[in-house]
Amino acid sequence: MSLRIAELPSPNVEPRPEGIAIDTLILHYTGMQSGIEAIARLRDPAAVVSSHYVVEEDGEVFRLVPEALKARHAGVSHWRGKSALNENSIGIEIVNPGHEWGYRHFPAMQMAAVADLCLEILARHPIPARNVVGHSDVSPDRKQDPGEFFDWRGLAANGIGLWPEVVSLAEGDPLELLGAIGYRTDLPLAILVTAFQRHWRPERVDGIADPATLARMLAVVRLTQA
Repeated sequence: MSLRIAELPSPNVEPRPEGIAIDTLILHYTGMQSGIEAIARLRDPAAVVSSHYVVEEDGEVFRLVPEALKARHAGVSHWRGKSALNENSIGIEIVNPGHEWGYRHFPAMQMAAVADLCLEILARHPIPARNVVGHSDVSPDRKQDPGEFFDWRGLAANGIGLWPEVVSLAEGDPLELLGAIGYRTDLPLAILVTAFQRHWRPERVDGIADPATLARMLAVVRLTQA
């Protein structure tokens, strides 16, 4: 049974460039005080922002932009050598007030709907697991979402994205490891490490590449190369 999706079209769309394959899935939080407020902004022509989908805290899913069209969700972004990721990505906004308005854990019903939606998207597009990322991964100097409370591990257990299993500490060049994962490497190291930790070491988000964080980095690199 497919996921039930309500249609709330946004005017903030563009055609995708001809010949561009959809190969990246970017997850966001809305970062506003309510889902209603977030959806209104994503449909406001003056705001010039949008996403393909919005997932409410109760699990309700809305489609704002058809996947065949380009939504304006990623902004200045970079992942695995590609920039301007609106062109080749699908964006999902997940309702959560974010760090500015009282960041909180994502309810189980919401995460279940996110997982179902992601699985449907992945069934339609050849998106590799290494390209299922957060806004903070592709825009680490600007964004924090979906943040350290987001259940990346649970998604990976359902075949969505990557989660490393680490058995020992490690050493290595953090910038080299981060570049191999997909991060741009022309930003301060602490910013990049913080973004990595939000996704893959959420229990410690301090921007320090300690041995345990390096071990996670190395494990993610190995997963991306598997």
